[in-house]
Amino acid sequence: MRVLVINGPNLNLLGYRQPEIYGNESLDEIIKFTESALKNEAVEIEWYQSNIEGEIVDRIQKSCKDGTTCLIINPGGYSHSSVSIYDALKLLNIIIIEVHLTNTHSREEFRKKRITAMAANIVIEGLKREVYLTAIKSQLAR
Repeated sequence: MRVLVINGPNLNLLGYRQPEIYGNESLDEIIKFTESALKNEAVEIEWYQSNIEGEIVDRIQKSCKDGTTCLIINPGGYSHSSVSIYDALKLLNIIIIEVHLTNTHSREEFRKKRITAMAANIVIEGLKREVYLTAIKSQLAR
């Protein structure tokens, strides 16, 4: 299984940005945690992060042809506003899992509507660092 994990804006600041909401771990620490937990599994994981919407769209489009079998995306704030990312996700014929570290339904009202989630097969949220691991394990179990 070849998994592409895309992280959107501000996720490069995990550990610094509102740790009371997002936790104290950096994205690199979450990546190490996830990869360590999956070290004995038959999975190849590529991690990608960008604060730029067009770069995220470009990477999604590239995944149509690079052998990606599952896309996991944490679009960050773009989940509430990006029709462009939604449209790019709709191009894919693979499993798409949208993840969020927090439970967006327990936060501000504007976070409750997620445009990009409408293109996902599965949405997992509220598990903090475990969300990526849970998403990948859900596909290994298939």
